[in-house]
Amino acid sequence: MLSIVIVNYNVKHFLEQTLRSVNKAIQGLETEVFVVDNNSVDGSVELVESKFPWVKLIALKENTGFSRGNNVAIKKAKGDYILLLNPDTVLQEDTLKICLEFADQRDDFGALGVRMIDGKGKFLPESKRGLPTPRRAFYKMCGLSFLLPKSKEFGGYHLKYLDEHKNHEVEVLSGAFMFMKSSVLDQVGLLDETFFMYGEDIDLSYRITQSGAKNYYCSDTTVIHYKGESTKKKSANYIKIFYQAMVIFANKHYSKKMAGSFAAFINLAIWLRALLALCHGTFKRLVWPVLDFIAIYVGFLGIAKYWEKYNKFVLNFYPDSFYQMFIPIYIVVILTTVFLSGGYDKPLSQKRLIRGALTGSILLIAIYAFLPRDYRFSRAILGLGSAWAVLILPALRELVFFAKNKRFGANDQELLRIAIISLEREHQRINSLLSQSQVKMDHCIWINSSSEKADGATGQIGQLDEIIDIFKINTIIFSAKDIDNSEIMGFMSQLADQNIQFKIVPEQSLFIIGSNSKNQPGELYTIDIKFDIAKTHIKRKKRILDIAIAMLSIALLPLLLFFKNGRALIKNIPKVILGIKTIVSYSSGENTPRLPQLKPGILSPMGNHQDRSLSENINLAYARDYSVYKDLGLLSRWLFA
Repeated sequence: MLSIVIVNYNVKHFLEQTLRSVNKAIQGLETEVFVVDNNSVDGSVELVESKFPWVKLIALKENTGFSRGNNVAIKKAKGDYILLLNPDTVLQEDTLKICLEFADQRDDFGALGVRMIDGKGKFLPESKRGLPTPRRAFYKMCGLSFLLPKSKEFGGYHLKYLDEHKNHEVEVLSGAFMFMKSSVLDQVGLLDETFFMYGEDIDLSYRITQSGAKNYYCSDTTVIHYKGESTKKKSANYIKIFYQAMVIFANKHYSKKMAGSFAAFINLAIWLRALLALCHGTFKRLVWPVLDFIAIYVGFLGIAKYWEKYNKFVLNFYPDSFYQMFIPIYIVVILTTVFLSGGYDKPLSQKRLIRGALTGSILLIAIYAFLPRDYRFSRAILGLGSAWAVLILPALRELVFFAKNKRFGANDQELLRIAIISLEREHQRINSLLSQSQVKMDHCIWINSSSEKADGATGQIGQLDEIIDIFKINTIIFSAKDIDNSEIMGFMSQLADQNIQFKIVPEQSLFIIGSNSKNQPGELYTIDIKFDIAKTHIKRKKRILDIAIAMLSIALLPLLLFFKNGRALIKNIPKVILGIKTIVSYSSGENTPRLPQLKPGILSPMGNHQDRSLSENINLAYARDYSVYKDLGLLSRWLFA
């Protein structure tokens, strides 16, 4: 008997896909499947209860971590083998049969892991790993393992010198798919709950090998692991948690002297990686503003030099302060309004970019009239320079985009050129999902998943390579109902180097699931409502409005005392300024899983109404169609009530 344990935390849609693949893989086998939910708020428990009644659900009242969540189910498991499985994985139909046969053929079997690929079909190196000794950790952290991956000395962390398509005996397996013999687990003990997240699989793998059993890497089957659903892999938080887990492992298994040195080295690595992550993030945020500043300054400089040399109304050359201080101030004003307008948000919007530059230009010209005479150098230069800024910012994006893609149409979110691989009925359903989810597409074609011709289909699945080349496909959506998972993974691995996104639509699901890389969380195309209040530039506007209202309230403090709710507003001004509260938030006083998160509010969209049965719909409308005018209207009615 095989016991499968899945620990879930707020990844409902990925869990659904995992359980559907598990259901196919357990056919003909004696199994039991546990889902341990770590107090999710996204409806995971309700999903399992309604759609997967054959699953043994354990709903915990708090997030106890990965190790403890697994242990709760392992204690109840009755299987001769136990599989620890992540909730963001997809199994092939024969994965479990292959693992059972592999294990039964080896007397020294302790545990095995399988070949894993990410959402783009690329091999995940953590499928097979070596023990993180101080030497290997040093090679990995200083980059030698990256530079010399095939070296046994320097590439020992991920064992890249071992062929991913062959079976091997290894030291460490991944907790995303860890297939173990129950008797060995009884001997070595459960997962160490000192590890909240990360490191517990290394510790358990090490204890298995110490017991005399062996860990194996099995390449005979492949599993998709979308990865990154609980923690963004490049975040400072992930770096800290992961490396602290390495310190726990060292303190547990190495001598005091070695563990102390290892811990010191790890802590240094945490700070260095965090610093690199900070620098990388800062560089990414500043690269466009810096390029824009330089481009606008060059334009202003050229215009000013031409104007002072050839225009007859200019009697004197402009002072150095005009070039060194005033022009930079003009540019900063323009770029600030671009930022506030959302011109630097992703995905890129040329509309927001131009709107921000225009707003800054108009603001500069308006302020110019009120400046002292000594600071009014030239209205013409200001106007021409501002016009240059409005033109050069979108033009610069177009040039960079053309250099990268050999075509115009700059946008960080490239239009999708989609191929749906399915039978006709699922093609119609998937096409409807795409339409309702408002995915931006260049075109969408249908490839029949059978070898037969079908009316309306561009071609058959055997012609996939030619269709990708002719139609420049960048996204492929597979129907899990019509194509076996093993076949899907075969295509993903085959096309892994072609920079194609892969999505899978589980049977009877309203979600199209995929992931761009191992470092990014998975993506969903859903028919869920699009919330205006979730957009970055809208959040910024709401925050600016909060600060503006707070500042105005301080200026009008005596006057506010005469309003019915003025004292309540005054009382909350410090919390609004510090970002602890917002002026308007949801009426329930608490965020709901369905809605984008907001800070607690001083007032709600309900205003003075008392009918709480309407609160959910009112909150929904507020989040979906938010505007700053709504907040201003609610505030004025509240104050004058």
